[in-house]
Amino acid sequence: MKNFKRSIAPLLATLALTGCATAPDPASHSVPSDKSIQMRVDKASAAAASDLTFLLPLCKAPAATEPSPEEINKVIATQIARPAPPPMKVFDNLYFVGAAWSSAWAIDTPEGIILLDALNNQFEAAAVIEAGMRRVGLDPARIRMIVVSHGHGDHYGGVPYLVGKYKARVVMSDLDWTMTETKLDFASSLWGAAPKRDVSARDGERVTLGGTTVTLYLTPGHTVGTVSPVFDVTAAGQRHRVLLWGGTAFNFGDKPDRLKSYIESAERMKTIARQQGIDVLISNHPGWDNAVQKMNQLSKASSPHPFVVGTPAVERAMTVMSECAQATRDRYAIR
Repeated sequence: MKNFKRSIAPLLATLALTGCATAPDPASHSVPSDKSIQMRVDKASAAAASDLTFLLPLCKAPAATEPSPEEINKVIATQIARPAPPPMKVFDNLYFVGAAWSSAWAIDTPEGIILLDALNNQFEAAAVIEAGMRRVGLDPARIRMIVVSHGHGDHYGGVPYLVGKYKARVVMSDLDWTMTETKLDFASSLWGAAPKRDVSARDGERVTLGGTTVTLYLTPGHTVGTVSPVFDVTAAGQRHRVLLWGGTAFNFGDKPDRLKSYIESAERMKTIARQQGIDVLISNHPGWDNAVQKMNQLSKASSPHPFVVGTPAVERAMTVMSECAQATRDRYAIR
């Protein structure tokens, strides 16, 4: 594709690109117990303070039984039916064009748009993403690349429609491409079909369009190949570094290896946030980053910018997720 650059990222730092494989489990020497669970929940609550409480539902005990396909479809239908929040220009080059349940973010560059996730299905791709872009002055025909954070239908469902209409390239991790081609974590008739394999992202890889570079970190846990993009934005003449955490909930059940990966991913990204001065944390679900409330604040006043939370807060968010994952691991271990 013209003006589309794709290259392997050089090592940003030895820890940054190898930490996921080597980071120790912070609770590897503790014996699972009610006491260890409460200790993890207390640590998560302390890290959340008063500004990150929207992450604390992660610490709730998981359901005793797995939901049926019918129950899953009922939840998805209820979530899709919620009215979408108004689209918004959140930074000079970053726009929210998502729904009430699932988010989609558009990074605008001089050579086209990088779309981060594509909602549940063709209807949402048209009625929320396309219509939302037009409302904020973006032309959806300029979509050149779609980065799919992970292989669940609420993030890839609208991709085939957008690819068919605008010929955008699609980026996802190799592991999640394989998952969507073989056995899905979840399936729903309310989701669009999985996209056809295109670009496979490797850990630390950079994709560049129009002078904007997005670094893709593999952060397995939510799925086996979840990707968390990191990129720069500007506001009021100031540059900020953004992390989109690619998958938050522990909706995979009693899978110790997945929880271990999640813990290691969160601890690793905490280090990377500190190293790179990441001061903005967003999600692909508005409920996991308080996006709607922050956009409401932004519409009333631009200073201080509600999305610029500071690097210490981003680090604390990683701590909340790590500690809640460890509490969940211990709950499963003593059941």
